[in-house]
Amino acid sequence: MTQIIHENKPPEPSGTQGSKFTQAHSEPPVKANNTWCLFDLPMTDYEDAWDLQTSLVAARINKTINTDIALFLEHPAVFTLGRRGGSENLCVSRSFLKKSGISLIQVERGGDITYHGPGQLVVYFIVNLGKMRIGVKEFVSGLEEMMIRTAFDWGVPAKRSPVNAGIWVGNKKLGSIGIAIRKGISFHGLALNVNLSLEPFNWINPCGLHDVKMTSMNNALSASVSMPEVRQALKDHLRDVFKTRTRYLYPKPGQEDIAAGVISSIHDRKL
Repeated sequence: MTQIIHENKPPEPSGTQGSKFTQAHSEPPVKANNTWCLFDLPMTDYEDAWDLQTSLVAARINKTINTDIALFLEHPAVFTLGRRGGSENLCVSRSFLKKSGISLIQVERGGDITYHGPGQLVVYFIVNLGKMRIGVKEFVSGLEEMMIRTAFDWGVPAKRSPVNAGIWVGNKKLGSIGIAIRKGISFHGLALNVNLSLEPFNWINPCGLHDVKMTSMNNALSASVSMPEVRQALKDHLRDVFKTRTRYLYPKPGQEDIAAGVISSIHDRKL
């Protein structure tokens, strides 16, 4: 049975008591000895990425693979609903979405309705939290810290907020988090707005929040931001925040599906 984790009380803002990731170079609460496999994927349909996560979580549970994984990708335009639902926070009709060519999909992550689209960096984490000896709140705080440090690299002053988990610039939300836990293995993850169109966020109450606007790194800087550079920065901060080694891998070609390609790539490197 899937256990759904949604933090009703998000981690404290950066720089306040309560967060274990409060300074730009603070010491995270975990010193893992394992190696994380980081996979760069092309633009991937949401349902394909969802199927991939489900397969990798199953492989992690049955010990077909024994390493933690992060999948870096972008999605074509899609709205997703969390475990709690959120269709009441859709502010346009479903016929409007159909005409716009945008799907609406309900999944098992925590949180409410959100939007994914090209120009938003999404990272999914298939991670054994028990092996890392880290709790859910600390894990969510670590994901926030990765995004805060990445934004800071471009001079964007992002921070936490007691309003909702994720990261914020002023009263605008820059990055979101929604995860699920199945038998101690996390999946789903974070979404950082880099250079996407913000228009579709006007069609929803993002994360179920009323009168909240979203922003992007491009928007915050009024300047172009390179997605490949942001991908690399986020990978670097993953390694630093969670104190783990990382290996950059690609799905092995010629396999029956992308999940088999990911698993084969890990096995080939004896990880």
